[in-house]
Amino acid sequence: MQLARALRWRSKDVVSFVGGGGKTSAMFRLAGELAAHGRRVVTTTTTHIFASQIALAGWHIVHPPSQSIHELLDLLAGQLVAHPHILVVAPPDADSGKALGVSPDLVAAIAAMPQVDGVLVEADGARMRPFKAPADHEPVVAACTTVLVPVVGVDAVGLPLTAEVVHRPERVARITGAEPGAALTPQIMAAALVHAEGGLKGRPPGARVVPLINKVAGGQFSPALAAARDLADHLLACKDIEAVVLGAVQESDPVLEVRGRVAAVVLAAGGARRYGALKQMLSWGSGTLLSQVVDTALASQADPVVVLLGSQAAACRSALGERPVTVVVNRDWERGQSSSLKVGLAALPGNVMAAVFPLADQPRVTAATLDALIERHRATLAPVVWPEYKGERGNPVLFDRDLFPELMQLTGDVGGRALLGDTSALAERVDVPDAGILLDIDTPQDYRGAGGNE
Repeated sequence: MQLARALRWRSKDVVSFVGGGGKTSAMFRLAGELAAHGRRVVTTTTTHIFASQIALAGWHIVHPPSQSIHELLDLLAGQLVAHPHILVVAPPDADSGKALGVSPDLVAAIAAMPQVDGVLVEADGARMRPFKAPADHEPVVAACTTVLVPVVGVDAVGLPLTAEVVHRPERVARITGAEPGAALTPQIMAAALVHAEGGLKGRPPGARVVPLINKVAGGQFSPALAAARDLADHLLACKDIEAVVLGAVQESDPVLEVRGRVAAVVLAAGGARRYGALKQMLSWGSGTLLSQVVDTALASQADPVVVLLGSQAAACRSALGERPVTVVVNRDWERGQSSSLKVGLAALPGNVMAAVFPLADQPRVTAATLDALIERHRATLAPVVWPEYKGERGNPVLFDRDLFPELMQLTGDVGGRALLGDTSALAERVDVPDAGILLDIDTPQDYRGAGGNE
C-alpha cells in the first residue's frame, strides 16, 4: 500500500508531520507518490530542515525575508508548471547550515493556491531520535492543517527513556509518569503520543489524527511488526486517533497495514416471512441464532459490535442478556434491508474505518472468517472485502467507510450486495475454509440441515 492511500489523502489536504523517527522521509515519500500521480504538491517546514535533505525534493525555492508572500506565490505558480513537487524554505542559518522554516500564514497562503493540490509540512524537529516530546515553542502546526501525523520509530520500543534515544526524555517522563531510564513500552509511547502536550499538541480543531509507526520491517512475523501492532492498539484506545499506519517509508512498499476500528453490524431486524417464525429466536446451542452470531462478532477483532433489531425487538433484546453490544432498533424494518443498513450505519461512531455486516441467520460463520476480512482490509483499505469458499462468494461482506455514503442512498429491500457489482474490480476476495459463509437459514429445512433442533 502507498502512504497516500494509507493516510486517505484528499485533494487540498494540508498534512503536518510531527514527532520523531522519520518525519522528513515520510513527508518526501508522500510528496513523491502524489507527484507521480500528477498532483502538484508543495513541501515545507515551519521549523528547519537539513541542507542535505533539500535535494530530496528535486526542486526547491528559497523565500528570503525581503520577498513578499505575493511574489513568492507568483514564482511558485510558474515553477509548478514544470515541477510537480517543490520544496519551499527560508534561507539557511549561517551557524547551523539548516534551511529555516516558513510561517504558518505562508503555509495557508500556499494551500489556498488553485495550482496546489496539497501541502506537506514538517512541523517540528527531533534531532534524529525515534521518539520525542515537544518543547514549549513547538510544534508549529498551521491552523489550516487537515491531517496531523505524529511519527514514531518502532525501534524505540524496549530502549531506555534517555537522551540517547528520546528527544526531551524529561518531558516524556512528566506527561506519562514513566521513570527516567525505564524501558519504553508501547503503553508509555502511546500515552505520550495521545497526550495534549505530546503528539496531539497543536492539533487544529477538526484535523484528522493518523499516527505513523515507522521502521516496521522484517515481514509479517517480525518482532518489529508485533511491537508496532501493540503500540497501535494502545493508540486506538484514544478516540481522537482515526487510524494508525504501520510501515517503513523508505521501502518500495512503504505501508504494511493500517489499523483502525472495524465495526460489526449484526443485521437482525427482519420478520422472517419465508420461515414463518422469527428466525433470530430459534434455538441454537445454548442460546439462539441471534446470540450465536453476536457471540461470533464479539469473539472477533471487530469493535464496536452493533446489533440492529426490528421485528419483535424486545424479545430479541432479551436474548442478548448483558452482552457488551450497542443495540439499535429500526422502527421501519418492514421497508426492507436498506432501511436497516442506514440505521446501523448511523449508530456507528465517526472514527470507524470500516464495517462488516454479519447476518443473524448465518450461525456457522466463524470469528476467524471475520478476522480474515478485517486483516485483508488493514493490508489494502479495499472498498469491499468478501469471503469465498471454494470460489463461491458468501457473507458477511466488509465495506470501507468510503462507501458508507453510497450505502446510505440504497432504498427498498436490498442490502450492500447492490454495490458489489460496481465495486468488484476493486474488491478483495478472501479464501476461507468456512462453508458457513454460504449457509443462511430461510426455511425449516435449512434450519434442520444446519443442525438446528426445533
